[in-house]
Amino acid sequence: MYPWLAMGHLTSFLHLANKLAERGHQISFFIPTKTQPKLASHNHHPTLITFIPIIVPHVDGLPVGAETTNDVIAIDVFKLMDAMDLTQDIIDSHLTQLKPDYIFFDLTQWLPELAPRGIPEPEDHKITEDDLVVTPPGFPNPDLRLQRYEARVLAYITNMYFGGGMTLSERLNISFKECDVVAIKTCREMEGGYYEFLKKHMNHKSILLVGPLVPEKLRSTLDDRFDGWLNGFSHGSVVYCALGSECVLDKKQFHELVYGLELTGRPFLAALRPPRGKRGIIRGGWVQQQLILHHPSVGCFVTHCGAGSLAEAMLSECQLVLFPQTIDQYLNAKLMSMDLRVGVEVDKDEATGSLTKEAICEAVNTVMEIENKVGKEVRTNHTKLRNTLLKPGFEDSYIDEFAKSLKDMLG
Repeated sequence: MYPWLAMGHLTSFLHLANKLAERGHQISFFIPTKTQPKLASHNHHPTLITFIPIIVPHVDGLPVGAETTNDVIAIDVFKLMDAMDLTQDIIDSHLTQLKPDYIFFDLTQWLPELAPRGIPEPEDHKITEDDLVVTPPGFPNPDLRLQRYEARVLAYITNMYFGGGMTLSERLNISFKECDVVAIKTCREMEGGYYEFLKKHMNHKSILLVGPLVPEKLRSTLDDRFDGWLNGFSHGSVVYCALGSECVLDKKQFHELVYGLELTGRPFLAALRPPRGKRGIIRGGWVQQQLILHHPSVGCFVTHCGAGSLAEAMLSECQLVLFPQTIDQYLNAKLMSMDLRVGVEVDKDEATGSLTKEAICEAVNTVMEIENKVGKEVRTNHTKLRNTLLKPGFEDSYIDEFAKSLKDMLG
């Protein structure tokens, strides 16, 4: 396994590795040297999952010692991709010795070439904003479309230079075309219609579901400073807000968000990175999110809709306020709010994506007020989905099916 060097990707791959190791499979996991200790405790099968440390080469403009997206600002992420590209020879050397049955990857589109096979030249096709504000024919939910500002951001990011003289879109297109199997972290109960749609549009390529990969229950306990503070409030009364380790709001939007939380009149805990242009000191940092979400006093989660955060949220009893910030988070929010109807998305300006404090307040109150009609609906749907995901044997059935399919393909 050699995932994109972002913590959300590394942890998701490692979660899958643990599930496969439970079934006796051996996994070699390439991981940056200084990042390895951070994930060591999450390797539950060290005799079967071997971490292979990789030194991330330095490239011009990349902070010295940078290993993951947490170490760089957003506009410099492509430099980390340049650094990953420079690891090709060392990865090739390891693969020659390991001779694996399968290689799991996402953005390193050159990995299939090491299998070996030829890699085609990138196709010169740009995704436009207009392409993204409409849904393609046959799409399961035609109403699930991006707003204009979301389409603008997604088009910009997919067409931006992303290392190696290629755009992100080109890297993804080559990865999809040249891989033998596409594995997707989801289940039919959540995205069955989209799974069938994707199969029809990927030229009959093998597409396998690995299940939701729900987070395992943590063995640690919540830090005393958070636990003591939360214990001072009644059941389900606290609003928890976190936008992930990489999101940085500008100063105005940061103020609108915090003022909106204040307007609710409810106690709140916000784990946020300091805003751009802010003078003074604000403490963000890492928090024990999974444990916070399961604290009895926490009743609402304002989330940026990152895949990891949503997985943790779905297993909690917190009501969801969806506040996506970029790329896949926009679609995640719409799936949760418009399709599964397990949360409420914050209203933002259609053209600019700007936020108001009133919109944050309204979204929180909608899911928290007992008699609110929409709130009742999302609470009921969330409970049903949580019970499905936690059903004994539910996730195991997906992993078993996935592992069997891979084995069958080997002949």
